[in-house]
Amino acid sequence: MKITSLLVLKCSGEGSDPVILANASDLNNFGYFQRSSVKEFIVFVGRTVAKRTPEGQRQSVQHEEYKVHAYNRNGLCAVGFMDDHYPIRSAFSVLNQVLDEYQKNFGESWRSAQTDSTQPWPYLEDILKKFQDPAEADKLLKIQRELDETKIVLHKTIDSVLARGERLDSLVEKSSDLSAASQMFYKQAKKTNQCCTIL
Repeated sequence: MKITSLLVLKCSGEGSDPVILANASDLNNFGYFQRSSVKEFIVFVGRTVAKRTPEGQRQSVQHEEYKVHAYNRNGLCAVGFMDDHYPIRSAFSVLNQVLDEYQKNFGESWRSAQTDSTQPWPYLEDILKKFQDPAEADKLLKIQRELDETKIVLHKTIDSVLARGERLDSLVEKSSDLSAASQMFYKQAKKTNQCCTIL
């Protein structure tokens, strides 16, 4: 599960190409000489998907082993390139957080952007690294993973209790034998004590 790239774009919807406001990519999986071509491809596909994502909608597009997820919120669009195994809910959670943070940092200034921004946005780089693990992006997925781990521990505990339970059963059997022996001892002691108290 990997995030390859995150983009924030201004989509005007008038048939013009979306303007890139922020862009962060992790291209370490690609060869050095392939990286510039991959980056161009990401920009091209990112613009195309953003342009075709209606306002207020989310969509996912499959391309080979990658999924391109897009979320257009009132003309501000976040696009993420993730591998096929990255959970969709986590992907849209990441995109939602990116849009929230972008609007918090830059307000409505993005509406006046006319050209692509080449200025790096450190937050986008950080989020690209932080959310490589989908559980970080999706609290429910994180809780589910914790529950699964707890379930595994619980199964181990139940197994150990059952093993201990078998030992307890043998102790119970021994204690019931002891109880019968104790009862026999009590009866014998009672008989013996009776012969001494005939007064």
